[in-house]
Amino acid sequence: MTAAKIHSFWLDPMPLALASKSKGRRLVLEQTGIDFTTHPAEIDERAIEAEVARTGGGADEIATRLARDKALAVSAELKGRLVLGADQVASCEGRRFGKPADVSRAAEQLRFLAGREHRLHSAAALVRDGAVLFETIGHADLKMRPLSDAFIGSYLAVVGADVAASAGAYQIEGLGIHLFERIAGDHWTILGLPLLPILEAARALGVLRA
Repeated sequence: MTAAKIHSFWLDPMPLALASKSKGRRLVLEQTGIDFTTHPAEIDERAIEAEVARTGGGADEIATRLARDKALAVSAELKGRLVLGADQVASCEGRRFGKPADVSRAAEQLRFLAGREHRLHSAAALVRDGAVLFETIGHADLKMRPLSDAFIGSYLAVVGADVAASAGAYQIEGLGIHLFERIAGDHWTILGLPLLPILEAARALGVLRA
C-alpha cells in the first residue's frame, strides 16, 4: 500500500482509496493534489467480462461493471472511506481487448490493431460504504501505425511483462507511444482515468476544494 503526499486540495479527513494497482492511475492522482492510498481490488475480471458479455453488454458496460465492482470490493474492507474504482477496455471492429494474459496474447492483439483505429473505454466509480455515489465513462480513439512482426517482437522484448498491465497491450505514457500515428482523446482517459468528471464529482461531494 502506498500513500501520496497530502495536499490542501483534499478536504475529506480520510484519504481516497484507489482500487487499482495501475502505475498510470497512481501517477495521475499524484498530480492532482488528492490525498490517496492504493488498495488493489481482488475480483475475477475475466468472469465479470464473460457475465456482462452473455447479457449483451458491450465494452462500455464491461468497463463500467469492472470499475464499480473494484470499488465495491475495496469499500467492503474500508469502512467510511471514499473509494475510486477504474477500468479500461479497448474495442476495434466488433472485438474487445482487455489486458493480455501473456506476451503471446499481447502479440496477437498488436497484430490485429496494427494499421487500425481502436477505441478506449475508460470507466470510473466512486463508492462509500457500499453505496455507488458516481459513475462515468470516457472514450479516446487511437490509430496504430502499420507494424511489422519484427517490430512487434522487438517492442515486446523490451516492454516485457509490463505489456500485460494495460488494455490493448501498451502504455501510452511509455514505449507504447511508438505504436501510434494518431490519437484523439484526453490524456487522462487514455491512461485509464477519466479525470475531469471525477474531479467534478469529488467537488460536488464536498471532498475536494471547489
